[in-house]
Amino acid sequence: MRNVIVYTVFIVLVTGMGLLASITNIPGDWYQSLQKPWFNPPAWVFGPAWTVLYVLIGIAGARIWLKAPSSVAMQIWFAQWALNLLWSPSFFGLESPALGLAVILPMLAMILVFIVKARRIDQMAALLFVPYAGWVTFATMLNAAIFMLN
Repeated sequence: MRNVIVYTVFIVLVTGMGLLASITNIPGDWYQSLQKPWFNPPAWVFGPAWTVLYVLIGIAGARIWLKAPSSVAMQIWFAQWALNLLWSPSFFGLESPALGLAVILPMLAMILVFIVKARRIDQMAALLFVPYAGWVTFATMLNAAIFMLN
């Protein structure tokens, strides 16, 4: 029963906090006015992609918490999550692609470090972060392109 509670708490908190960060920093007219690169996806892609990623992030966090709650991997998980929550307010809220880039670069680094550290504790937790790493790599390129174009 403890495992179910831990998984539920992680998934609900991650998806809930992610949703809250998103809805309180909705791209508005400022974002619409920016020049965007040719590889900018349609707006409808972001909601489903992040929802799936938030569930995977929550599951990975729960897995490490259950096996090694005081580990470096768990500390890195919390660090990447804090950076994740800072990105939307930095980029959209403060209307700053430069600040968004300053947040997303260390976030990507923390995601990659988590994969390395988690693999030693729970290979599945590490694998659950691979799609997240891919998406954030893409998001970093998108953020950098928007910064350079504007």
